[in-house]
Amino acid sequence: MPPGITTLAADAPELSAANTGFMLICSALVMLMTPGLAFFYGGMVRVKSTLNMLMMSFISLGIVTVLWVLYGFSLAFGTDVGSVIGWSSDYVGLSGIGVTELWDGYAIPVYVFAVFQLMFAILTPALISGALADRVKFTSWALFITLWVTVVYFPVAHWVWGAGGWLFELGVIDFAGGTAVHINAGAAALGVILVIGKRIGFKKDPMRPHSLPLVMLGAALLWFGWFGFNAGSWLGNDDGVGAVMFVNTQVATGAAVLGWLAYEKIRHGSFTTLGAASGAVAGLVAITPAGGAVSPLGAIAIGVIAGVLCAMAVGLKYKFGYDDSLDVVGVHLVGGVLGSLLIGFFATGGVQSDAKGLFYGGGLDQLGKQAVGVFAVLAYSLVVSAVLAFILDRTIGMRVSEDEEISGIDQVEHAETAYDFSGAGGGASTRTAPPAPGTPAAPTNKKVDA
Repeated sequence: MPPGITTLAADAPELSAANTGFMLICSALVMLMTPGLAFFYGGMVRVKSTLNMLMMSFISLGIVTVLWVLYGFSLAFGTDVGSVIGWSSDYVGLSGIGVTELWDGYAIPVYVFAVFQLMFAILTPALISGALADRVKFTSWALFITLWVTVVYFPVAHWVWGAGGWLFELGVIDFAGGTAVHINAGAAALGVILVIGKRIGFKKDPMRPHSLPLVMLGAALLWFGWFGFNAGSWLGNDDGVGAVMFVNTQVATGAAVLGWLAYEKIRHGSFTTLGAASGAVAGLVAITPAGGAVSPLGAIAIGVIAGVLCAMAVGLKYKFGYDDSLDVVGVHLVGGVLGSLLIGFFATGGVQSDAKGLFYGGGLDQLGKQAVGVFAVLAYSLVVSAVLAFILDRTIGMRVSEDEEISGIDQVEHAETAYDFSGAGGGASTRTAPPAPGTPAAPTNKKVDA
């Protein structure tokens, strides 16, 4: 994603209504990804955790929006301070920004850039929630989001995309969030689950998805919204780069679905809907950093590699004993690492920049830069996220009680259940014939168990 750059006054662009409208649409598409993620995760958990999973995504829409306005945008995209953080007083509260003031070097208003980036900031902590299903207090989760975006996401976004950020200046390519979003969230998820521990019954009880149709719906909404996430990250439509990214997003995702399903058929003997949905997300994750640097053929390769290796990676939690409930580590961390590193092999030097990968005569230079970005973000997010989780766990507590986890976190934390199969508001209504004369009436106090 191109950060703001300084241009000469004579070369400064004028506001483009077309690019502004395009970016507002892309912002709305990225916003849709958070509810899409909620459905994707919500269908993957057991029925007793459905609402909690939905709420763990939805609360990010509220918390991060307010923090972004108050100080997040300033920390991420304000004037560089030491190559590690930004700060601009005009961005605090978004109070010093003119209505038609343009983002430096681009034909869109600062407000439009700010709201587009806000949607990224909202989605990233929501991704973490899938690793923590079934066992985290909602209040603790809300506080974790507040702390995490402040000390992890906002600084990392500046490193990667902010003018003067040290990874940006190094030349690390991250078109739309392989490091800042997916590696960041995946490493954070791993850090937190190492602190809070496993679900009760992990590797013993069946913990199958309760609604695969919801999973497929969520995956479809994510795929749809991802076009705004990726193509919009060029911040305009004037030179065709965004169009290449749009095409590569579709191509890599389709290839990843095929790769995941092929591995699944060979390894387990079946083509599953959960595998198709997970493969799609793996492909979307992997192409996110790379799609502006590779050709469609490169996108196919990245998609297939991500589909196969992410499918393999989701089983690592059983081998190593960490309870990543919904495979955030296996899909987002592994997919983000793959997509970021494969730029060092498949970058053509003919799309977003002239940087070339190993297969196009560029040697190992770009691969080295990508590796620095990958492991810097991974290490920082992993360590800081674990520290935050440890502090919260030792103070207010991160987990619900054992009894509450067994009975169901929805009822405990939200006083609701996802499905009501009894009473006037639930279950399917069946029309029957009236009883014959003289037939005793059925008892009215029969209990129906969900």
